[in-house]
Formats: sequence, C-alpha cells, structure tokens
Amino acid sequence: MPTAFSSSTTRAYCGASGVTVSDACKTTYEEIKKDKKHRYVVFYIRDEKQIDVETVGERNAEYDQFLEDLQKGGTGECRYGLFDFEYTHQCQGTSEASKKQKLFLMSWCPDTAKVKKKMLYSSSFDALKKSLVGVQKYIQATDLSEASQEAVEEKLRATDRQ
Repeated sequence: MPTAFSSSTTRAYCGASGVTVSDACKTTYEEIKKDKKHRYVVFYIRDEKQIDVETVGERNAEYDQFLEDLQKGGTGECRYGLFDFEYTHQCQGTSEASKKQKLFLMSWCPDTAKVKKKMLYSSSFDALKKSLVGVQKYIQATDLSEASQEAVEEKLRATDRQ
C-alpha cells in the first residue's frame, strides 16, 4: 500500500503548510556543518511545495554577500538562510579570547512581502528546523536591522557562557 512517505524527497518533516524539505537542503547543511565546505546556504520554497537550495556561499564569503543573496529574489520575496558565523569570545575574568563558530538559521520575510508568502514561509520554518539538526540559533528577520551582522552577533553572544 503506497504512503505519503514513499517519495524520493523526505516527507517525514512536513510542516503545517505541507511543504517538504529536499534532500539537497540536508546534504548542503551537512557540508557546512561537518565538512566546512561552504560559509552559507540560501533556501527558497519552490512551487509552494518544497524547500530547496537556491544559493551556496563559498567558505571565504563575507556576511554582506549572504545578505545580498538572501534578498536576491526581490523586495517581495521571503527566504531562509543558514550561516556558519565565526567570532571571538572573551571569557570573563580571563585575558584569553577564543574563536567561536555557531550555525544560525534565519527566516527572512521582509515587511514588503505578500501576506500569503509570509504565511507560507512562517508555517514551513518548522519543517526546515526539524530537518537541520544541530543549528544553534533561529532568527526571524523582517528588515535589515534585524538581519545585520551586529544584530545577529548580539543574539549569538547572548547564548555564550560568561
């Protein structure tokens, strides 16, 4: 008896919207998390059915390039972005600074996007979260002030031990 789970795409993590996560998303995520092959990846929802990879950033790419790729679809488009963020952390009471790396997943839904699109991306975010195990922080951004490198770093540092 055929089931809804018998497709080549993993449907185990269907969100409330019924949108699935493509295998390419998981593969690219592992390449960033384990192999450190890329700095970031931008995902989009194709045909309102499946989350797929749109852009992959080189390992030496800067955060500004990530923001550009996140907005490449235009002012009315939402996206998801995963970034391997590096920064220096100074433990309180010590003179030593240590390098930290944290993976964050951002939901980018600008205020200028249509309500239907925002709802689709919002209701599908959970499916992506569940399929990308090991992300340290989830960030929702509606404008560049929330997606800026400074704002993101502040959110990531808030999870550090002092």
